[in-house]
Amino acid sequence: MKFRQYLLLLPAVFPLFLQAQFAAPLHSAEIKQGLESLNVTGSVLYVAAHPDDENTRLLAYLAKEKKVRAGYLSLTRGDGGQNLIGTEQAELLGLIRTQELLAARRTDGAEQFFTRANDFGFSKNPEESFKIWNKAKILSDVVWVIRKFQPDVIITRFPEDSRAGHGHHSGSAILAREAFSAAADPKQFPEQLAFVKPWQAKRIVWNTFNFGGNNTTSEDQLKIDVGLYNALLGKGYGEIAAESRSNHKSQGFGSSRQRGQAIEYFSPVAGEKAKSDLFEGVDFTLNRNSGNTEIQKIVTEINKEYQVSNPSASVAKLLKLRTLVKGKPFKHELLDNLILACSGIWIEAAAANQAYALHDSIGVRIQAIARIKADFPYPIHIEEVQTGLSADLRPNELLSAERKIFGSANHNTQPHWLENKHGQGSFEVKELQLIGLPENPALVNGVFRIRIAETLIEKKYPVVYKFTDPVKGEVYQPLVIAPPVTATLGEKAFLFNGNESKVISIQLQSFRDRVKGELVPQLPSGWSISPQKIDFSMDKKGEEQTVSFKLNPGAKSIGGDFALKVMVDGQSYHQGLRVLNYDHIPVQTLFPFSEARIDHTDLKIAGKKIGFIAGAGDLVPESLKQIGFEVQQLSERQVINSDLSAFDAIVTGVRLYNVNEQVNAMQPKLMKYVENGGVLLVQYNVNGPLKRNDLGPYPFSLSRDRVTEEDAAVTLLNPGHPVLNYPNKISAKDFDGWVQERGLYFATNIDPKYTPVLGMHDAGEPEKNGSLIVSDYGKGRFVYTSLSFFRQLPAGVPGAYRLFVNLISKQK
Repeated sequence: MKFRQYLLLLPAVFPLFLQAQFAAPLHSAEIKQGLESLNVTGSVLYVAAHPDDENTRLLAYLAKEKKVRAGYLSLTRGDGGQNLIGTEQAELLGLIRTQELLAARRTDGAEQFFTRANDFGFSKNPEESFKIWNKAKILSDVVWVIRKFQPDVIITRFPEDSRAGHGHHSGSAILAREAFSAAADPKQFPEQLAFVKPWQAKRIVWNTFNFGGNNTTSEDQLKIDVGLYNALLGKGYGEIAAESRSNHKSQGFGSSRQRGQAIEYFSPVAGEKAKSDLFEGVDFTLNRNSGNTEIQKIVTEINKEYQVSNPSASVAKLLKLRTLVKGKPFKHELLDNLILACSGIWIEAAAANQAYALHDSIGVRIQAIARIKADFPYPIHIEEVQTGLSADLRPNELLSAERKIFGSANHNTQPHWLENKHGQGSFEVKELQLIGLPENPALVNGVFRIRIAETLIEKKYPVVYKFTDPVKGEVYQPLVIAPPVTATLGEKAFLFNGNESKVISIQLQSFRDRVKGELVPQLPSGWSISPQKIDFSMDKKGEEQTVSFKLNPGAKSIGGDFALKVMVDGQSYHQGLRVLNYDHIPVQTLFPFSEARIDHTDLKIAGKKIGFIAGAGDLVPESLKQIGFEVQQLSERQVINSDLSAFDAIVTGVRLYNVNEQVNAMQPKLMKYVENGGVLLVQYNVNGPLKRNDLGPYPFSLSRDRVTEEDAAVTLLNPGHPVLNYPNKISAKDFDGWVQERGLYFATNIDPKYTPVLGMHDAGEPEKNGSLIVSDYGKGRFVYTSLSFFRQLPAGVPGAYRLFVNLISKQK
């Protein structure tokens, strides 16, 4: 498979940030949960392929009931899926789903890890997955995570065979089993041993399941009841699991809370086989390490004596415990956090502005308080290392000081897996120690030394930006570190018709005062541009300018990347700006490569005015506007109550019939529009659940059939059909250069009144004819297509444009 990776670049906005990203001080019950966790050692790693594959109820049980370190290793970030909340695809969708997973982990208490594998779309078998991913590369990542996390037990979500339902799923199980052995072998990936040591887990098991009509559980398997109730948290693990899973909003996985008994089943895969308990032979107590008798004694005392209404009473023994565990294997970070929580200490470093350019100094307001009673027996003193701040914290008195952090950052706010260009199979992460991390470590931190009596705790607090919104109150946003100037293109692909020229607009934005430079375009062979470069000057930080180039394809021009180089103070930059703003995740600011795909084709257009009814979210309207159509977004009310005859065609967004509650009210009006001479094109829907089953004038069903090989041969089943001849003559060449897949959820059980237009299949499978069906109805035309136009048009695939134009064009 080939896959073009481009990022959509839009003008900059800095939307409101979720305060939830920044951990609130622990309340008394959470402190008690943490104190009980000090009694427990050991860890469990759960392995699957995608965001949402994880068993959130089991993870919550492991983290909050068993109190072991629980982790979820998702091979991919979900980049190849569909987006139910917006138009983001590929890397942008992966970025959203990464944050959804982190929100889920904050809910269920587990930790999150990834490999460098890219979710390139649906895979029918693990062999295909491994070929595209580079199996050895992704195996090394799984081994790396195991060696760092050191799990006692590894759990897979899926089996290694076709019951997994997806090549990525079965592939994750195979990689987990192979990594179980490889992680213990010093001859495997020896370059990792400069940072970690070989690690052998006790066992690896498969968490069998009963869903999707596939029951892989049996009563002779190991069983755990994970439906218990946690009185400290006031929730059962089924309730916590629902809250965790409901963070996967881009996939529409809002879940209802479940209460009561819930049995999980496990089947052995490798390692020491357990007879009666998943953790058989694993010592999760402090006795696991020798010399812990006194440590165990004081941890027991701390838990027994803890006062919910006065956590500070535990500080004395917590400080003693910290001395005892120095240099020993222990949950040191958790212990420090509990000491600070019981001491009522809150610290924040907030920047004066939201965004700064590379290497700029950052003005920060440091605030700190110890919310303790006046009789707290120990002095508390804090220092911020970089600014020289040094002060005592008096009981319940807020300390506030203005300082500067100089030369603060030399990297952009850019996800580490997107810093380098990458191929279809995996991301390029150059630094070994970044592999596996869900997101970047904070670029700018306040580095604090907190002294309580004679105990010194060093801790980093990420510098944030906050302000007071008149509606939302105190609002936090992440700090942004940017290039001095960004150059943002409005599209990720531009398609030229014949030899026509286009004016390409670029939005420049300054992140520094008094900046000047030049913008230099770089072109594929055969293209010309005017002017050759653009000089710019901006006085104020945050200033924006729009500049334009006129781009012309030549007679021998070839498709390729139109890239921009920004020269400032002798340095070369090549970043645009993209901000993702959703209420359920932190605001994401990234600086993708400032480039777009350019290509040209012979494209004839018939008709002009298109109505578009939004579904789950796609960029088809923007793509149609780019080639000259007038596109009007239609609301449900407009469809039901307006005269639709002015539109040459109406197009529905992807999955409209899955997500829109008003389709039953709209459908009669749409069918009448077709009957009176209109063209209705319905893009793909999944086969369930549907808001209505009759999507067209005559019956057909939706299957789970798809063709994942985007270069699969396409047969023109009816070469003389109008949709293959007007206004463009469609040939096999128009299916060259498609990305990710041909199509998905093909039509089946097709009424004879429809004409199947195309045939296609993946290697080794029979031909499928449900990707595109067309029927005349009254004076008009109805089209149902499972072809992935929602991917092809934004990627600038010429043949996809030509075919789509034909589908919405009907000779008068």
